[in-house]
Amino acid sequence: MANRIPRVAVREQDAKVRAGNFDEVCYGYNKEEAMLEASRCLNCRNPRCVAACPVNIKIPEFIARVCEGDIRGAAEIIAEDSSLPAVCGRVCPQETQCEGSCILGIKGEPVAIGKLERFVADESMGEAPASCAPAGGIKVAVVGSGPAGLACASDLAKLGYDVTIFEALHKAGGVLEYGIPEFRLPKERVLRKEIEAVRRLGVKIETNVIIGKTVTIDALMDEEGFKAVFIGSGAGLPRFMGIPGENLCGVFSANEFLTRNNLMRAWRDDYLTPVRTGAKVCVVGGGNVAMDAARTALRLGAEVHIVYRRTEAELPARREEVHHAAEEGIIFDMLTNPVEVLGDEKGWVRALRCIRMELGEPDEDGRRKPVPIPGSEFELATDTVIMALGTSPNPLIAKTTDGLEVTRRGCIVADDNGATTRPGIFAGGDAVTGAATVILAMGAGRTAAKAIDEYIRTMT
Repeated sequence: MANRIPRVAVREQDAKVRAGNFDEVCYGYNKEEAMLEASRCLNCRNPRCVAACPVNIKIPEFIARVCEGDIRGAAEIIAEDSSLPAVCGRVCPQETQCEGSCILGIKGEPVAIGKLERFVADESMGEAPASCAPAGGIKVAVVGSGPAGLACASDLAKLGYDVTIFEALHKAGGVLEYGIPEFRLPKERVLRKEIEAVRRLGVKIETNVIIGKTVTIDALMDEEGFKAVFIGSGAGLPRFMGIPGENLCGVFSANEFLTRNNLMRAWRDDYLTPVRTGAKVCVVGGGNVAMDAARTALRLGAEVHIVYRRTEAELPARREEVHHAAEEGIIFDMLTNPVEVLGDEKGWVRALRCIRMELGEPDEDGRRKPVPIPGSEFELATDTVIMALGTSPNPLIAKTTDGLEVTRRGCIVADDNGATTRPGIFAGGDAVTGAATVILAMGAGRTAAKAIDEYIRTMT
């Protein structure tokens, strides 16, 4: 019977209205809607959704509580495995993870697991934190307050460790703070409260501390008494195409553009940190970061183009984000690849010189490789170019820490448990894998927390 109930639609802001504001797009479920959607769950004996969740939330168990109307009970179940449920319910790619493995999705629509997680988290926001083991006084340092660092710190605090997070920026949250726009993840109403819940576990967060500059990892371990260190510093070093004209005024990395808007509030009139977008913006790339940058530029008043070298079917961004971007009026220029940024006599961007592409044979990832069409070059007039081509880890930590091996791309080498080539130092998330998803970073943080506990137990 449950699988005959259609998936409960989620209410959203009208596309034409939201294109002019930074308010959250999705309104989420109310209790009646959540209970109805929860009733669709088959409570499978071998739930594939749990195995597909990087932090292994007990999904059928919490959904069963929602179905009963026991929201507090559902929140307690989620809290056993996730320290950021309101965040994950909003930004995780559920369609390729938990929902992508839902049995109901084989012949119809999967259970809206992400929207149910968000509902439970929002309803229980600010309530008592999960229980912790008695404090043992053993100090562990966590570098970075993004999803990997917060997840690792939370699990370690629950185990009784004295945990301090060191954050380079003036606000905690990492990519959740500087990378994800307000209309997808409200900062005061959601992110701040989830970070405060981590603090209530006993975790200390020190901001404006650049590890490798303010203090080194060696100093933390040798002079300040930290028995282990987890590096969850993310990947904040932007990549560029290496084409002529990328040094012109009006060319941004998506990382800078989003940081200026999300962290420095460039979109608000009452902040003295504006950002210039011009009348027409071209965003190069097709991932979630590209969608975030494009939708932000649109809200700042520009006509916005997504320039991507493959077709829409190959866009790596979440389907929901692509759908929302198209609804809001973003223009998609597919099978198009920039070859040069053109400037005016004053050194400002005036156009993007591009070439048409066609799909050839599959590449090493299995995707058909885009091939230039000779003689198809053209100019796309624009004031601003935003490069959303991925990021790499900042090399500062590796360069200032003895015995820490990195890959040729600058990623820290770590095993499946997060152990690096230096005993006592662990790493996870984007610092190890390169740019990935919030939930994968959280999973890596949780795995490392378990490994750190085992390491310290063998040392004491």
